[in-house]
Amino acid sequence: MLLWLAQYFHQDISAFRVFNFITFRAVFATMTALAIGLIAGPGVIRMLQRLKVGQAVRTDGPQTHLVKSGTPTMGGALILIAIGISVFLWSDWSNRFIWPVMIVTLGFGAIGWVDDYRKVVYKDPNGMRSREKYFWQSLIGLSAAIYLAFSVSAPTNAKVWELFIAWVQSGFSMDLPPKADLIVPFFKTVSYPLGVWGFIALTYFVIVGTSNAVNLTDGLDGLAIMPTVMVGGALGLFAYLAGHIVYSKYLLIPHIPGAGELLIFCGAMTGAGLAFLWFNAHPAQVFMGDVGALALGGALGTIAVIVRQEIVLFIMGGIFVVETLSVMVQVAYFKFTKKRYGVGRRILLMAPLHHHYEQKGWKETQVVVRFWIITMMLVLFGLSTLKLR
Repeated sequence: MLLWLAQYFHQDISAFRVFNFITFRAVFATMTALAIGLIAGPGVIRMLQRLKVGQAVRTDGPQTHLVKSGTPTMGGALILIAIGISVFLWSDWSNRFIWPVMIVTLGFGAIGWVDDYRKVVYKDPNGMRSREKYFWQSLIGLSAAIYLAFSVSAPTNAKVWELFIAWVQSGFSMDLPPKADLIVPFFKTVSYPLGVWGFIALTYFVIVGTSNAVNLTDGLDGLAIMPTVMVGGALGLFAYLAGHIVYSKYLLIPHIPGAGELLIFCGAMTGAGLAFLWFNAHPAQVFMGDVGALALGGALGTIAVIVRQEIVLFIMGGIFVVETLSVMVQVAYFKFTKKRYGVGRRILLMAPLHHHYEQKGWKETQVVVRFWIITMMLVLFGLSTLKLR
């Protein structure tokens, strides 16, 4: 909105031309979201306390977590409010990538809100049933995947619809340009053509998978939000470089016209995440809940697809990946041993992985900070792929 106003008045007030710079708007988007989160945070927490939306702590988990029972949850709504207002103010709404990222973020946030609401208000421990949650995630994820297959491939907004029509007329067998290939980091020319169907399938799994991975990681004070901030900030840099024809050519990454505008969204997500961490740091005054975790994970996955860095997301979000694998392996091994020996056995003391280390005697703050350090190293490693090709 502010960009439109600045463009309207820039002939009369030359200082408004600074709004045309993505970096300028990204900085202020970050500051705006941070300010909104810090200012609105206490009020949101008091409102959640009045509504009695307290977190239910699992009785079979670490005993040190029992004191957290009743702490307000659904605090992810604060993150979404800060992101939404900041992006509305500072982004270019004619950009074809802002819309799908915002729709995925708010759509997955709505799914998480319903899930949390049923758990804490209706006292339903199951919340939204797995099939119902997966259906809505799949609907949003597939819709975004289909749109992105053509918006990433198209040079302008006007060409998106033309590409889609051409795909239909080709009998759904049209190939996509090389920039839509699966890019392998650390190599100059190694990439794998996906085609439309392959692109849609990969995008779907990246968006839905990342969303659920962040949700599984969100189990300790500050554990999920700081890695999200770090990975989101790094993806913002990838978006800016991919959207710049000179930088993308120099760094040998696909040039995606318009992708640079996502730096504003990533800045807003970073600011909102840091503001939330102010209240979520140990001992947490509020928890993110599914409304925040599902939304932020979906946003990270969508941005990674647009900038063609799905594998780099897998690297930088290594904590999310390992946490998810720990649950999958634990459940699979338990079912296998129960079927074979009659008694289920476990590989970890408790899943997800962060609970395993708590059971081994690590303090909660030790687990969180060490996972942050690991994420920082992984993000730096992911950023190194920009030049090590």
